This record gives sequence, C-alpha cells and structure tokens, in this order.
Amino acid sequence: MPKVAGLSDKAYLSEQYRDASNLNSRISIHLRFSTNPYGWMRWVFDRFVLPAECRILEVGCGQGGLWGENADRIPRGWEITLSDVSPGMLEQARTNLAALGRRFRFEAADAQSIPFESNGFDAVIADHMLYHVPDRKKTLGEFRRVLRPGGRLFASTVGRGHMRELAELATRFDPGLDIWGSGGLATGTFTLENGAAQLAPLFTDVLLHRYEDALVVTDPAPLVDYMLSGRIKLDGVERAKFVRYVEKEMERGGGVFRITKESGIFEAVRG
Repeated sequence: MPKVAGLSDKAYLSEQYRDASNLNSRISIHLRFSTNPYGWMRWVFDRFVLPAECRILEVGCGQGGLWGENADRIPRGWEITLSDVSPGMLEQARTNLAALGRRFRFEAADAQSIPFESNGFDAVIADHMLYHVPDRKKTLGEFRRVLRPGGRLFASTVGRGHMRELAELATRFDPGLDIWGSGGLATGTFTLENGAAQLAPLFTDVLLHRYEDALVVTDPAPLVDYMLSGRIKLDGVERAKFVRYVEKEMERGGGVFRITKESGIFEAVRG
C-alpha cells in the first residue's frame, strides 16, 4: 500500500490543510475520548502568563480553536494576530471567531518568512505546527525576530511515542502501511524529546510543560476516520477491510482501544 509524504512535505500539507475538514476529523477523537477532563486548549491558555496589554501572534492558527475555546478569558488589552499558510484555514478561523465580539487580525503567511516587523510582538504561539515546517531553523529565527526582547515563545508538540498504538495497528493490518508518512515523528522533526535543543541556540529559559492525557476509544468509526483523514489512501475495498479489522481489534480489547498521548508545550524567552 502507498505511503503518504512526510509531515513537512509541501504538496501533502497543501492538500491536507486546504480547509479544516481533515483537521476536524482528528480533533474530534480527542474531544470525545480523552481521559483528561480539562481540555487541551484551556490548558494551553493557562500557560500564557502575559501582561494585560500585549501584542500576540499565533503562527499556524488553523481554524482558531485556541481563541474560540477561551473566548471568556481573553483580556481586552490583547491585540491578537492569527496567521496560517492556508487561506482556507484562515477563512475558517475568521468565520469561527466572528461572533466573539472582538477584533482579530488575520494574515496568510508562511512561518518561514513572517511578514511583520522585527521586535513587534510580546508573544508568539505555535501550536502543534513546527513538525510541519521544512526549515525549522529559519522559522525559529523568524519567531525570534518578530518577538521583542523579553518576549515569549509558546511552541507545543508531541513526543515520539504519541499515539504509537495507531502506527502499530496499521502495521498489523499491513506491514507496508505508514500512517505518519516518511520520517514520521523521528528525531529530525520537532518533538518533546528534541525541542529544547532546537530552541536553545535562539532562546533562553526554555521550559517544557507536559500535558497528561490518553485516549480510551469506544467507537471504531472516529478511530478509522482519524487514521484515514489524509495520512493514507485506501480504495473502497481496502477501506472496508480496514474498518472490519479495526472493529475486530476493538472487540478483542473488550470494546475499547487505548491510545497513548504525549503532548506538551515549550515556553522560551527571547533574550
């Protein structure tokens, strides 16, 4: 069976994030089956110990979920700019946040070449996006450039063991099936294990905050949707076989499928 491109492949990302549909398929499984009742977006927002008045840039904002889920907590003095390389995702964010009654700035932008002035932001947020960037060194340099001295970077990611049971499930079904694509969450990406080393040359006071969670999935449909939401391509016959295989795996597990999650966020300061 064919392998998908790597996590930072430009053509793959363009297809994957043309709009929010694939991302929503992946988010839904976390919303339904996470064991931590305190949601990821609320937890991430807790890390933002920032002044009551400041300028914030989110790079790779997706559909704007971070702000939608924390609408009741955003200080009025925060000036927030949302950027994403995908115009479709940015338009979805604009739609989702329109009813919040506050003004956001939206900008289509490549994280490797941020179209804003130097020293202009008090905080930069990069939520689960750095492992998609082909040139992370350049991107991190851009983050540092647009931050003012003393400004903070918040960059979340996952560990190499994140959702490893899905990769194992796919391999048991077909040893040639690779749901993460070439490279996967290997040492060459940005992970909980190697993120600090990548940040250290450009930032000081690098801290890692870990989010404790797991998935206990009781419905095979969203599990299949997650695994087939663009990472791998199966024709109708193979998809039907895969669905039956996942159903049997869950039956063997007593009606549940348990999945490891390794997530966290790095906080760092521009010196």
